[in-house]
Amino acid sequence: MGGSVRDVKSKKEVDEVVRGGSPVVLHFWASWCEASKHMDQLFSHLSTDFPLAHFLRVEAEEQPEISEAYSVSAVPYFVFCKDGKTFDTLEGADPSSLANKVAKVAGSPNPGEAASPASLGMAAGSAVLETVKELAKENDSSKEKSQVQPGLSGPLKKRLQQLMDSHPVMLFMKGSPEEPKCGFSRKVVDVLKKEKVKFGSFDILSDLEVRDGLKKFSNWPTYPQLYCKGELLGGCDIVIAMHESGELQQVFKDHGIDINDDAKVTEPENAKGGISKSTDLSTTLSSRLESLINSSPVMLFMKGKPDEPKCGFSRKVVEILQQENANFESYDILTDEEVRQGLKVYSNWSSYPQLYIKGELIGGSDIVLEMQKSGELKKILHEKGILPKETIQDRLKKLITSSPVMLFMKGTPDAPRCGFSSKVVNALREEGVNFGYFDILTDDEVRQGLKAFSNWPTYPQLYYKSEMIGGCDIVMELRNNGELKSTLSE
Repeated sequence: MGGSVRDVKSKKEVDEVVRGGSPVVLHFWASWCEASKHMDQLFSHLSTDFPLAHFLRVEAEEQPEISEAYSVSAVPYFVFCKDGKTFDTLEGADPSSLANKVAKVAGSPNPGEAASPASLGMAAGSAVLETVKELAKENDSSKEKSQVQPGLSGPLKKRLQQLMDSHPVMLFMKGSPEEPKCGFSRKVVDVLKKEKVKFGSFDILSDLEVRDGLKKFSNWPTYPQLYCKGELLGGCDIVIAMHESGELQQVFKDHGIDINDDAKVTEPENAKGGISKSTDLSTTLSSRLESLINSSPVMLFMKGKPDEPKCGFSRKVVEILQQENANFESYDILTDEEVRQGLKVYSNWSSYPQLYIKGELIGGSDIVLEMQKSGELKKILHEKGILPKETIQDRLKKLITSSPVMLFMKGTPDAPRCGFSSKVVNALREEGVNFGYFDILTDDEVRQGLKAFSNWPTYPQLYYKSEMIGGCDIVMELRNNGELKSTLSE
């Protein structure tokens, strides 16, 4: 062992190490995943801090037998083994959880001492190091205690504001302008190029803290996010609508954004849905690929078939589409090398699976999974007519159940727009109650619909586990009687 990471090339190799009974940590990664590369630095440093454990690195797509054995469907993915058995797993780029789980399975290098991975200073950054050290000190504490509580720290808020203010026009996106990692980010980049404005960008896939923090900071759950002079303009749909109506150009003009008239912005003749055709592909192959992509409203290029996927990533996307009740067609790229290699060039997307909706590239396994979790995938399927349009009743039910304690109010908790909403927010905070909220001033459909749905004509409205508690007067009465917290925790 001795504190090194070993690349494994066969399931037999993994099985032999695991059967040895010593602590084993497996890192499943992919060359196209930036988060994998970021986590691999931490993984390597942890191997130094815990020399009594085996640290094995597995390239998930190149080693399908190993990936299948450990049910890997997304990267980065970590498996922790002890005494010849799987002890725990971790999906996603979560540095603190990785360090904590490694400490639990591998234990302290010296008996009686807490495992303190001090060598992480250079690789993980001060914020991650602080979290990792704290987790190491409280190694036996519960996972709930180690999780960051709702809300943003002062340093993170300051960092997010500095990033937003770093350029007059700032885009938080997946990937870079030269290599977007999702079709929506690519579209916004194209719009900004057409508007001939200079803009800065930040790849949210490279920094989990910024990625999660900005969602809360802006109260906008998806990416990309476009800012002008520090103000959020919106995501892909809003930016495109503003561009097409001329409103975006006016916003830039009003904010004194310089237009670069010398910028040469060209759109490939055959460009569609943000996909740039490459001159390296023959006309025949390009035509064939376009025909395949558009052969079904929802088209999945995968390894294997839906009933027999040949890799965990393809299986994951199939499961997601089935969970969303979306009818789709698929193409097994393992049966056609010309399509397999050609589509990578055509879409500028280097891995599989690839999901397309109405001819537009959505992304691969990790992006589809994230979109499902955020609700963005279902929204697109409704908007594109793949699924029946969501009714206001369906939408209200989802909003009400989106948080155990849910407040429909005027404004936001930090900036209430009426005294009654402010009173309820203060009462909940005084009792230490965590709650979700929805600003009914931003959506008239919800504002009017909820009145009829709840048979309650005014706002704010407070719900607990989908049940209506009441408005300001009832909340104040519960608080004054000392019953508010117990009512919201039964």
